[in-house]
Parts: sequence; structure tokens; C-alpha cells
Amino acid sequence: MPQPIKFGTDGWRGLIADDFTFDRVALVAPIAAKVLLQVYGASTNSRTVIVGHDRRFLAEEFARKAAETIQAAGFDVLLTDNYAPTPAFSLAAKQMNALGAIVLTASHNPGKYLGLKVKGAFGGSVPPEITQQIEALLPQDESHPPALETANYTGSLNSFNPWPSYCETLRGMVNIELIRSAISSGKLTVFVDVMHGAAAGGLAQILAVPVQEIHSDRDPFFGGGAPEPLPRYLSDFFQLIQNYQRTEGSLAIGFVFDGDSDRIAAVDGAGNFLSSQILIPILIEHLAKRRGLTGEVIKTLSGSDLFPKIASLYNLPVFETAIGYKYIADRMLTTHVLVGGEESGGIGYGTHIPERDALLSALYLLEAVVESGEDLSDIYQRLQQETAFNSAYDRIDLPLASMAVRSRLLEELQNHPLTEIAGQTVVDCNTIDGYKFRLADGRWLLIRFSGTEPVLRLYSEAATLDQVHETLAWAKEWANRL
Repeated sequence: MPQPIKFGTDGWRGLIADDFTFDRVALVAPIAAKVLLQVYGASTNSRTVIVGHDRRFLAEEFARKAAETIQAAGFDVLLTDNYAPTPAFSLAAKQMNALGAIVLTASHNPGKYLGLKVKGAFGGSVPPEITQQIEALLPQDESHPPALETANYTGSLNSFNPWPSYCETLRGMVNIELIRSAISSGKLTVFVDVMHGAAAGGLAQILAVPVQEIHSDRDPFFGGGAPEPLPRYLSDFFQLIQNYQRTEGSLAIGFVFDGDSDRIAAVDGAGNFLSSQILIPILIEHLAKRRGLTGEVIKTLSGSDLFPKIASLYNLPVFETAIGYKYIADRMLTTHVLVGGEESGGIGYGTHIPERDALLSALYLLEAVVESGEDLSDIYQRLQQETAFNSAYDRIDLPLASMAVRSRLLEELQNHPLTEIAGQTVVDCNTIDGYKFRLADGRWLLIRFSGTEPVLRLYSEAATLDQVHETLAWAKEWANRL
């Protein structure tokens, strides 16, 4: 029995041929188009919907099915002629004055999954109230889909290439010639792991100079792992950079993009993994100091305490949200924002659409390295010194035996608040998204539950990695004990 069609943090995802089928895509896509028309039709005076896809198994066939059913419902459809990053389709929706975009992707999930993301006319993920409208229109009996009003309009279906406009837009946002010159002269070597995903060839296409890219081939199994920018999937990439023989005085940098290129991680010249907890402070400094930009810094609850400390150096306001880029995007629609980011690698900019964009993040980081003449880790260490704040961070996802265990743990947190963790007194608890406990020595622990599966997510930041691991071990033992 397939799982009900439910939109999560960013779209609806399911197992291919089980939850995610051609019939279900044919059901959801025209309903999503109808809701986009209701919400954005008046402001765009358009009936155009963009349809895109990544490189997953059957992704282009699913995209074709979505496009044909949207057209049959009375819409003009622009269907991509190739895979592309999800932010490229979000940008196309805005630039082409479309109602929005339907993107067939499962982002960073393993290869057995596919999904459908809905993007609005403004160039970002639609808010939860819009996906709730889509869900509300889905029939209880999927074998009898509802008839959609088409206003007697005969839709069209045409193809388009999303890459040229996307690349041109991103080139114009950085000093592209400075970056090209550094690479061409051998002062900077750029490595890229596209994880068999939709960023393949993208950075080289934007820069028009050679980069060392791996895992560029299409592999629906993603090497037996998942296209997620995490260290456990990157051993080949680390080894490539560590073994590279650089000339003295030159710099090296590596980028890792997830399956649909809206999330990023990096690797420094020594082959060390750098999550967005490290990259976001570097980006705040670069955008504020070297580019002279201003605006609010948006962080999620799991973001590092270093973010606000760097922001304070440049008198930038900071706003904290629940975890999920949709909360950052919502804020970006109403507020002047410099940068907004989440610890899982999604980073967006007030200079761009309200959407995570890994390739733009890579360009800004390239610009930061070239203009500063410093390795990414050297920049980060300098920022720690300037703020007198040193920290380490880690997280674990703890599988639970059942949803009943999940309920029991949640009830325990609600009815018996924790007052001491890992030998430290709890001084504060933030409950806007899970339970974030601040402890007497400055460290913090965040306990969150997956909404759809029996998984406990544990996050911690402390002065040392030993303290982080001590805190996470305590939390794991607490959960297992109950």
C-alpha cells in the first residue's frame, strides 16, 4: 500500500514504483498548476508553468508526464530539454514571468526515491499553506481524479534550455574575470564532486575555465550511497585533493553539490571537510566586508553561534527560524536579507532569488578565497580569533524502535523538562522547533524528531569536539534508556 501523498520540508517524495508512480505524478502535477494559477495568476497574468528535472532514474520521463498532464489541464508548459539544478528552474520561473515551476527531483535522498518540488512565481519554494492547498484537492480515491477547469484554454508544450540564462545570471553576481584569472594562472585549483547529480558540468560552464570534476557520469544508484554532501560519501574526493601536488603559494578548494544542486559543502586545500556551519561565517564576512553588502543574517535553530558573532562585527541584524529553508525563504520575501542558511548546506542570498543555490555559494566562496588570498580554513580560523569564539559541531540521527518510542520520548520532554545534561545545568530551553537546551558552560544540545519516521535528530555545539561528542553520547544514552 503506497504512502499518502504528503508534502514535507521541500516537496513530495516517495519510493519509485511504489509511492512515486506515473499515475500519481499525473494526478498531482495539474492540481499543483491549478493552485499556482489561483495564487500567482493575477500578479503574473500568465498561464505558463516551468517543468524541470534532475538526473535520477526516469526523471525525464516523469517530467514529460507532468508536462503533458499540465498542458492537458489548459496551461502553457516549458519543459526542460536537459537536467539542471533546481535553482535554475526557480530562476526561470521568475525570469520568464511564469506561474511557477514543477521540478522532478528527490534532492539528496538515495537513488530509490524521486520527488516533486513546487516553486512559486517569485523564484522559490512555495510556502506550506500552498502545498496544503494542493493536498486538500487530492481525491480520497486516487483512481478517480478530479476534473480540472481549463477555462476553454488550449495549452501549449515547448522545450527550453535553462542553463544559458542561469549561468549568465550567476556570472554577473561575482568578479568572474578575477576568478578565471586565478584559475588560469595556476594560483587556484578548483575541485568539484557533483555526486552524479544535476550540477554536473555546471561550474565549468559558468567559469569557462577547467575545473577538476569527479562523479560527473549519470548513476541512478549514486555509487551505492546518496547524493548528500556528507563526509561518509566523500572519501574519493578527500583523497583526490590530499594527493594533489600544488605549487608553492597556490591555493586549492573543493566543492560538493547534492543531487539537485541546492545544497553545498566544501573541502579546504588540505582535504578537510567544511560544512555550512563553517562556510556561512566566511560568506557573511565576504559579502559584508569585501562586497559592502548589508542586510539581515537569517539562521536556523541548529546554526552555529558563530553566525551572530560575525554579523555583529558588521552591525548586521540576525533572525533565527525553525529548521527548514522554507522559513528562511519566507523571511526573504519580506525583509532585506544578506544571507540565510541552514546547517545542512542550504544557503540563499538577498542578491538572488529566495532559493538555496549551491553554485552561487561556490562562486562567492571562490571570490572570497581569491580576494583574500587565504585558504578557506585559514579564513575560518581567523574569524574565530577575531570573535574570540572557538567551537566544534556535530549531529547524529538516531533510529528509534517505533513511532511509539518517539511518542514516549516526546511526552517525557514535555512533562519532565531536562534540568541537567552531561553534567551541565540547563540554563535555557528554546522550543520553536524541537528542544534546544543551552547549558551552563555555553554548549547547546538540540533534540528534534522526524515528523514522518521514528528518527531522533541530535545536534550539538561546544567549545571542543570532545564536549560535543560527550553531549551527543549523553543524549543518545538518555533516549535509549527511555
